[in-house]
Amino acid sequence: MPFMKPPRSSKTRKSPAPLDTEGLLSYSARVLSARAQTVSEMRRKLMKRAAHASDVEEVLHRLKESSFLNDQKFAESFAAWRRDTEGHGKSRVLRDLLARRVSAEIASQASAAAFSGTDETALIEQYLQRKFRAQNLGELLKEEKHLASMFRRLRTAGFSAGGSIRVLKRYAAAAERLEDMDENET
Repeated sequence: MPFMKPPRSSKTRKSPAPLDTEGLLSYSARVLSARAQTVSEMRRKLMKRAAHASDVEEVLHRLKESSFLNDQKFAESFAAWRRDTEGHGKSRVLRDLLARRVSAEIASQASAAAFSGTDETALIEQYLQRKFRAQNLGELLKEEKHLASMFRRLRTAGFSAGGSIRVLKRYAAAAERLEDMDENET
């Protein structure tokens, strides 16, 4: 019977060897080919792999010069993608950009630009149609618990309280009570 190695456990797993500047550039190219990154996200990933912390700043500088890292462009495309593909509202996009460690100024500019000229009411309608396409919203929202749940869901998706209430009033007469609910949450 041939000798077989025992399977590696998580305790015996070796961490990757620290990388020099050229290794970090190669690593960053692989990371950026998979998904766009913010400067902060890339810095955090490079710090985990770098042999010297000074190499990280040099690599980041080179990536910025080459336009591979640009938080402004990232934020603009991210905001437009979340609006168009995910159907999220302005405050959700802003919150997600801040979670990705984009500066507050750049995030607010990008979300404002992405939602300028858009009709929030139409976005809410599209969101509801996409999420509840198999259900009759008028019937569903007759129950107060479903109405409150729908309101919370719209608020979590990033839509304003006023816009959410305006749209929900089209489907349910009890939607006027949501204004009281929103005042209690804030």
